[in-house]
Amino acid sequence: MTAAAGAPVQIKKWLSTLLLPTLLSAPISVAAQPFTVTTDLFDSAKPDTLGLSMPEGVEHVTVYTGEAGKSQYNHGAVLYAFAGKLYLQWQSSKRDEDAADTSVLYASSRDGLHWSEPAVLEKARSDALVTTGGWWSTGDTLYAFLNVWPNDLQPRGGHVEVLASSDGEHWKNVGRPIFADGHPLDGIIEQDFHRSQRGRIVTALHRQPGLRATPVYTDDASALSGWKVGAFTNHSIEKAVSRELEPSSFRREDGALVMVFRDQQGSFRVLASLSWDNGETWSSAQPTNLPDSRAKQSAGNLPDGTAYLVNNPSGSKNREPLAITLSGDGEMFDQAFLLRAGGAQLADPRYDGLYKRRGFSYPKSFVWKNHLYVAYGENKEDIVVTRVPLASLQAD
Repeated sequence: MTAAAGAPVQIKKWLSTLLLPTLLSAPISVAAQPFTVTTDLFDSAKPDTLGLSMPEGVEHVTVYTGEAGKSQYNHGAVLYAFAGKLYLQWQSSKRDEDAADTSVLYASSRDGLHWSEPAVLEKARSDALVTTGGWWSTGDTLYAFLNVWPNDLQPRGGHVEVLASSDGEHWKNVGRPIFADGHPLDGIIEQDFHRSQRGRIVTALHRQPGLRATPVYTDDASALSGWKVGAFTNHSIEKAVSRELEPSSFRREDGALVMVFRDQQGSFRVLASLSWDNGETWSSAQPTNLPDSRAKQSAGNLPDGTAYLVNNPSGSKNREPLAITLSGDGEMFDQAFLLRAGGAQLADPRYDGLYKRRGFSYPKSFVWKNHLYVAYGENKEDIVVTRVPLASLQAD
C-alpha cells in the first residue's frame, strides 16, 4: 500500500485515538437532534417572559383553589373531551406532594371556562398512593387511568388501573390494562395518550423495577389491551430511575413520531427520540436546543398539523414562565408565545409543603372546540386552565 493510499487509514486511526476518550465520557451520544429551535427564540435576559408576547385572545381560569388545612397541594392536571364536555383530573392532598392522603379529583365544563365543583374520582388508599394517569374514550365510554404506587413496592414504582363511566359521573373499576401477551402493564403510565395517523395509540410507561421510561403502543381502540413495548434503550439508570422521564410526543410533517423527555440528569434541555415505524422502534434520545426546567411537558399537533410543545423553557429549575413553541414541519421550531409570565406576575405560594415550589408545573394540553387548552398546577396549589384560540397559534 502506498503512503497516499494508507493516509486515510492513518488519519482514521489518529482520529479514533483522539476522540475515543471524549466519546466515552460524553453523557449522551452525538447524533442529529430530531428537531431544532431557532437561535435566540428565547431571550434569557428577560427571565419573566423570555421576550415572548402572548397570543391574541388568551384566557385563564382557576378551576380549583387549594384550601388551607384541607387541600393545600394540587398538581398533575390532565384534560380530555368526552360527550360535549371537557374533563379535568388532578391529584390533591392536605399538605404534601405524594402524601398518604392523596386523592384524585375531577371536574367538567361545557365551555372550558365555567367548571363544575370537584368530585372524587378515586379516594386515598391505605396501601398505596394513587395519582393521575390520564384519560381515553371509545364509543360511549370514558376511561380514567390511575397510577397506583403500592407502599411496599421497592424500588419505588407502580402499575395502572382504569375506571370506566358512560356518563362521566358514575365509575366502575375495570381492572388493569394488559399487554398483548396477557400480562398487566408493569409501570406508571404517562398521561399523554396520542393517536397516530394510522389509529395507533402511543404513550409511555415508567416500567418496573423502579421508573424506566419506555414507549408503548396499542392498536386496541379502548387502550385496555394489546399493548406492546417499543424498542428503546435508556441512556442511563440511576437509583432505578432512567435519565429519560415523563415524555410527550408529536408528529413531524415527514411522518416521523417524536417523543420528548424530561432530562432527569439536569441538562435543562428537552431530550427527543424518533420513530419511523409508528412507535415500534425508537432512536436513542438526543439532547435538543429547546430549554427546559427538568419537569413534565406537553406536546402534540394542532388540527392543521402544526407541531407544538408546552413547557417552562427557562433553562434552569425555574418553572416560570410557561410558553408554547411551534413548528410548521416538526423539525424547525421557529415561533413561540408566552402563556403565563413569571416574576412579579406570579404570586408566591400561600402554603408550605413537601416539594412545594413557584411556577406553572406539569402542563398537559388538549385541543377542543377551536382552542388549545393547557392545564397545570400553579405553585402546586391551584389548578389553572389557560386556553388559546387556534387562530392565534398559526405557525409562520
